[in-house]
This record gives sequence, C-alpha cells and structure tokens, in this order.
Amino acid sequence: MQTVIIIEDEKPAARRLQRMLQQENIFVEVLLHSVDEAITWLQLYPNPELIFADIQLSDGLSFDIFKQINLSSAIVFTTAYDQYAINAFKLNSVDYLLKPIKQEDLHFAIEKYRKQQAGNSFDMQKLLQSIQSQKAVTYKQRFSVSFGQHLQSIDAGQVECFYSQDKTTYIFTENAESYIYEKSLDSIEKQLNPKDFFKVNRKFIVQYSGIKDIISYSNSRLKVVLKNYNEQDIIVARERVKDFRKWLST
Repeated sequence: MQTVIIIEDEKPAARRLQRMLQQENIFVEVLLHSVDEAITWLQLYPNPELIFADIQLSDGLSFDIFKQINLSSAIVFTTAYDQYAINAFKLNSVDYLLKPIKQEDLHFAIEKYRKQQAGNSFDMQKLLQSIQSQKAVTYKQRFSVSFGQHLQSIDAGQVECFYSQDKTTYIFTENAESYIYEKSLDSIEKQLNPKDFFKVNRKFIVQYSGIKDIISYSNSRLKVVLKNYNEQDIIVARERVKDFRKWLST
C-alpha cells in the first residue's frame, strides 16, 4: 500500500488509530492535526492512496480540506457524530466510523477498501445500512479530576460549566467547586451531549440545567447567569447568539 495518512486533531486518538491500523498491516507515517496543516501537506504531496480523517477538527471541518484540494484518494471518515454522514458520502468515502472506533469496524472498512481497489463494485446502500446499524453516538458521562493525592469522578450532570482561565481548563460543579481538567475546551465540546451543553464563547461551555438567567447585553449579545458560578461574566459571543437561542428552544 502506498501513502496512508491520518488527519485527527487529538494526538492520542491519532496514535491509537495508527496502532489499530498496524494490526491490519497498514502502516501510517504521516499524522496531520488541523485543516490548515492538512491542506499544506496535501498541496505538496497530492493524492495519498488512503486518508483517515476526523470530521471535526480544531480549526474547522475536514470537508473544508477536500473542498480546496481536488483529490482522488479514498477516504475513511471518523467522528463522534453521525450528523455528517451524508456529506461524507458525497466525497470518495470508503466508510464512516463512529468513535470510539472498534477494531472489528476498522477491519471491515479496510476489507471494503481492498475489495473496492480490486475492482469490485461499491454498494452505497449497504454502507448506509451499515452506518444505521452501528451503535448510537455516546457522550462522555464522567470526568476524572485530580486534587492533591486524590482522584475524583464527576458526573456530567453535576457540571455547571467548563471554563478556561490563564491557559488552564476548569470544571465547575453544581456544588460550587472548581477542578482543573487537562483537556482543551474544543476537545471537551466534542465529547459532550449538544442537547445539554453549549459553548457560548471561546472561554465557556455551559450546561442548560445550570442556567439561572439570561440577560440582554450590549452589541446584540446575551449575558448568561449561572446558579453558582459568578467569578466572571459569561457573555454569549455575538456570532453564537442565533445558535444559542435555537439551542434553548430545542
């Protein structure tokens, strides 16, 4: 097999997929972590044989890569959300795998790719049926945090908000306790149920059940008041107000 690349913004997830592919005798040497990085690399090294691409990257959707770079490469999409399936199939998609990826599903995708390369026809209806039969999307239910020599598990339902301050991410609970959490807000957002949590700006993700009040703010923005958190004003970014209002009504 010629060049195989992985496009995945979470480096541990990229390395895990790389190890899983080794079990299928596929060896990946190129790991890319953003839309911009992938575009730059593909401009220099066009048309790798096979691409594994997470759909939601830290700086956009991987679809943006393929809109700018005209590729004939086969693509296996990986993501925690099944809402992008139809867009995925419009490209040269071999398969669509929901995270967390299982070895058996990855094996199935590789075998499908190999058969396709051998000249066998690709049955989109079977792929659609396969996607529909996959396990429903699951969201993170617990978060492990450390304080001192202790390790504590916090249920997602106990979280009032996630926030970033001085380059550090925190979990703030309904008990008015704050814990350092070693993940970025972008990473956390991908793991949360979008029905319950909303990223109002680049520093805050709030939970619906933690909202006490919403107040009109300057420049057509909104101020969110939580039940317990009061250290900083939480202002919904102007470009997020429309989606925030929609989220409140769903």
